[in-house]
Formats: sequence, structure tokens, C-alpha cells
Amino acid sequence: MSAPVTVYGPAISPAVARVAACLLEKDVPFQLEPVDMSKSEHKSPSFLKLQPFGQVPAFKDHLTTVFESRAICRYICDQYSDRGNRTLLGREEDGAVGRAAIEQWIESEGQAFNPPSLAIAFQLTFAPLMGRATDMAVVEQNEAKLAKVLDVYEQRLGDSQYFAGDEFTLADLVHMPNTELLASKTKTAGLITARKNLSRWWDEVSVRPSWKKVVELQSVPRPPRS
Repeated sequence: MSAPVTVYGPAISPAVARVAACLLEKDVPFQLEPVDMSKSEHKSPSFLKLQPFGQVPAFKDHLTTVFESRAICRYICDQYSDRGNRTLLGREEDGAVGRAAIEQWIESEGQAFNPPSLAIAFQLTFAPLMGRATDMAVVEQNEAKLAKVLDVYEQRLGDSQYFAGDEFTLADLVHMPNTELLASKTKTAGLITARKNLSRWWDEVSVRPSWKKVVELQSVPRPPRS
């Protein structure tokens, strides 16, 4: 019997990895449905019904479909609140204040951290896989932008064990896919390791069983599709 939750897209995609990590933290069984982007399957009429912008991931369960990885993660935390890690979006007793403490760092990731870190990762990791030349000017420009963000993170993580406080939350989880790329898949690990508090944070979160499983999923080659 197939899992009731389906995530559409390749595990190597940072956005797909973000959703997979959330599902694993919540102990929600799921299946990954491959989307061959080299064949423009993400632009097919059937996929556009799931994700109108033709990007991965898309998500489907027995109730609904959702797109955009952070929105999917929020939905998972709310819809499957009684499973797995129940404090990814804060403790009930902390109310709106606790939720806001998490949400502000999720927003920071999406608006400040993701654009430059993903631009670097694309140039150094994904462009070569696609047969494209790496544009080092883009890399250098975005390293400068990212360094300013990471300096803020370094200060925050000197005051707090995790982004939103003393517990691992969705605020930490959403940062993990791009940090993995920077720390392990490119030659930019120094952006992380040169910052003591940020490096300590990454050492702690990257050994979580959920994330180790995501990395394992990313290393498993998918069989060719006819």
C-alpha cells in the first residue's frame, strides 16, 4: 500500500529536501514521486495542476494539494500536529509569542538567506550538472550578500542554541537544505565553519536522524524512466 502523502520532485532539490525533512521529523510516511526536470515534466499540464508555477516540490495528501516548500512544512506541522516532533511550530503554551519567534526566522531564511545561498549553490553545484559554466562573478557577488546575513546569524546563535530559542524548530529546519549545500557540496564551507556559533549549530542539527535520512535519500540514484 502506497503512503498517503506524496511529494513530487527530486530529493536533490533543496526545496524538496526541506519538505522531506519536515515529514521525517513528524513521522509522517510519504513517497517521493520523481519529476524529470530535464524533460520538462515540471511544466506538463498534469504537474501544473499541482504547482501552477511549474516548480518543485508539490505536495498531496488525502485532503489537499499544497505548493511552496515552507507553506507545505507549515501545513504538515498543523495537519499532523499529533505526530512526531510536536514543537516544530512551538509549544501550545507559548501561544502567539512563541509562534512569532519561529515565524520571523522562517521569513528571514526565505527572504535573506535563501536567495544568495541558493544562487551560490546553483552556480557551484547545479550548473555543472546541467552542463553550464559556473559564473564566478555571481558566486562572489552572492557570497558578499550572504556573509552579511551569516554575521547576523552568528550573533543570534551566540545568544540562543537554536534560531528561535532553546529547542529545534521549523526555523532551523528550513535553513538546512541550503546549509548542507554550502557546507558539504561546494567549496564554500568556510562561510559556515569560520563562524563559531553557526558552525556549532550546524554540527548539532546536521546529525539529526531526520536530516541524515534526507542526505541518504539524496544519494540514492533514481532508476531511469522511459
